Amino acid sequence: MAGRLPAEKKNQVLQSMTHRGPDEGDDIVLDAFHLGHRRLSVVDVNNGKQPIANDDRTKWIVVDGVIYNYQALKNELPDTTNYVIESDSEVPLKWYEQEGPSAVKRLNGAFAFVIVDSGQKTFMAARDTLGSKPLYYGENEEEEMVFASELKTLYIVTADVHEFPAGHYYTPEEGFVEYHRIRQPAENEIFSTSESSQMLEGIRKSLGQAVEKMLMADVEVGVLLSGGLDSSLIAMLADERRKTKQPLKSFCVGSADSEDVRRAREVAEEIGTEHYEYIYTEQELIDQLPEVIYHLESFDASLVRSAIPTYFVSKLAAKHVKVILSGEGADELFSGYDYLKGIKDTHKLNEELIRIINTLHNINSQRTDRMSMAHSLELRTPFLDLDMITYAMKIPAELKLKDDQIEKWVLRQAYDGALADEIIWRDKAEFSEGSGALDILEAYAEKQYSEQEVEEARQENEWVRSKQELLYYQIFKRYFPDRSILSAVGHWATS
Repeated sequence: MAGRLPAEKKNQVLQSMTHRGPDEGDDIVLDAFHLGHRRLSVVDVNNGKQPIANDDRTKWIVVDGVIYNYQALKNELPDTTNYVIESDSEVPLKWYEQEGPSAVKRLNGAFAFVIVDSGQKTFMAARDTLGSKPLYYGENEEEEMVFASELKTLYIVTADVHEFPAGHYYTPEEGFVEYHRIRQPAENEIFSTSESSQMLEGIRKSLGQAVEKMLMADVEVGVLLSGGLDSSLIAMLADERRKTKQPLKSFCVGSADSEDVRRAREVAEEIGTEHYEYIYTEQELIDQLPEVIYHLESFDASLVRSAIPTYFVSKLAAKHVKVILSGEGADELFSGYDYLKGIKDTHKLNEELIRIINTLHNINSQRTDRMSMAHSLELRTPFLDLDMITYAMKIPAELKLKDDQIEKWVLRQAYDGALADEIIWRDKAEFSEGSGALDILEAYAEKQYSEQEVEEARQENEWVRSKQELLYYQIFKRYFPDRSILSAVGHWATS
């Protein structure tokens, strides 16, 4: 932040972020700035403490997230460049010294960072293209800019809270600048349906490279395995590319009779992962709901429902690994949602797919980041690798949804035979549905409220339309009573 926090507030701020970085934390007070950071050590485990300074200690950086292409970027810097640590987090600072704020365009990763230049009394803040890592901002009573990874932290110092836009950077001189956004490919870049064999190979190459990229870590990486197509493919590819001789660890949760648990066991056995599962009870799911909503910082019904199994599987995985890969994003790339089945035109389909990809930062990506980081676990999504997205947008609509209404057809076809047919060609199930969470929550909410209470709540907030949504909203308000937060809460349009 600009300015300086009193010691008590500083401790409060760092404490509120401990779940995002339990390994170590520090802060630095400069003439016009106060930087604080909590670290989850994944790259350069022993020496990556932040804030990180440049050689003459006039410029400093704090980073949340990972820069996947940091080694390539280091190779492009002058040979005389001096590095304090071996972490990927230092590279944006070195490029800032070379090119200024626009250097953020070079970064490929999931990140949010702030760089301050105490010599020039200026700073920049930036967030990755998809907003995979959260960032919020506001002004305090002294009209100083403040930034934080989560709303709960920002509220410690100000009630003026806003979501930092994905794919943007900010400087006092330029304001907000969009440096990258997912866009439509040109008409001549769309593949012809006659090029299907090249497309299948292209999918395999792009997804394989994305998995390889996201296995980058100095700690063990595991996989979230629901037993569906998307997570099964990521598990298979991660197992093929694992860096150690030990088996890949996979994780699944659900209620006692949930389909996900049974399917995940089958996939784990076929791939040969070291598989862990956790069966939650109905009461346990209800008991943990407030904790889920506190970390999620949202009451959106679709988000909360799918956040609960993500919360439990992250809790399970965090006992064994620090990083986990997930199958999130395949539906957005390959038209996996039911409501998309009527869109046959490639341009129109891409228009909708890109719209939902560009809103992931405050729906599904918010869920995966917050639920994993609630347990100090970094979750990575190979399907949402920028190169993978670029490639998938060039695939024509008729290959994503075949005439027999099989969604994600071209993705399934690319890996046909790589895993058992019942895995590759399995029908899609909503995560909360497959894990058994949906029925439990609906039944519980039904007993808590009357229709009149729902109607009264709807007058206050248009997004409360059912007893289940009212349940989530009431819990949300206990933690976040200030109405200024409502503008920062995203909603899944079809919820």
